[in-house]
Amino acid sequence: MSAFWSGVVAGYGIAVPVGAIAILIIETSMRSSLRKGLAAGAGAATADFVYATAAVLGGAGIAAAVGDTGSVFNYIGGALLVVMAILGIRRALQAGPVSRQAGKQGGMAATYAAFLGLTLVNPATVIYFVAVVMGLGLAAGMTPVQGASFVVGAGLASLSWQWLLAWAGSSLGARLTGSSRKWIGVAGNLVVLALAAVIFLGGS
Repeated sequence: MSAFWSGVVAGYGIAVPVGAIAILIIETSMRSSLRKGLAAGAGAATADFVYATAAVLGGAGIAAAVGDTGSVFNYIGGALLVVMAILGIRRALQAGPVSRQAGKQGGMAATYAAFLGLTLVNPATVIYFVAVVMGLGLAAGMTPVQGASFVVGAGLASLSWQWLLAWAGSSLGARLTGSSRKWIGVAGNLVVLALAAVIFLGGS
């Protein structure tokens, strides 16, 4: 799998599990407008782009420092993703009401900045990307072009999903029930489990 498509898979893996940020994007689009929902989604996707970049740069540095460790990173990365997916499924099944404060921001720029900040303060995002980069062996010997391809793929995947959520919020409105949010969240975390399986198979 090329670095770009690995980035696409990783981007969807982190974006698809529907947590608090995703629900806020949907609700922002429902309560305000599609334009504000798109601004919110762009803010969240920008944070994923930043963390994907940090993971590529940091992962490459770690790989250079420790050298070739064979399948160790595959198992470590895969294990981290399994834990994150299980916790994500648990959160989805236990999800309650979501705070509506982020949807009350002023203009589009303020909405973008609010969701960028909310997503950046989530340390699980950078841990996820580091696990993927190291687990798939992308850090070892990654060229600048490959690194950029991974980051672009991850960013585009995240942006496309966040904008789909904004469109869904605008189109579906109140028809999107709590039960729907719960099972979409479960399905999204199953994608993360599938990516963990790919990483484990790569180390075997």
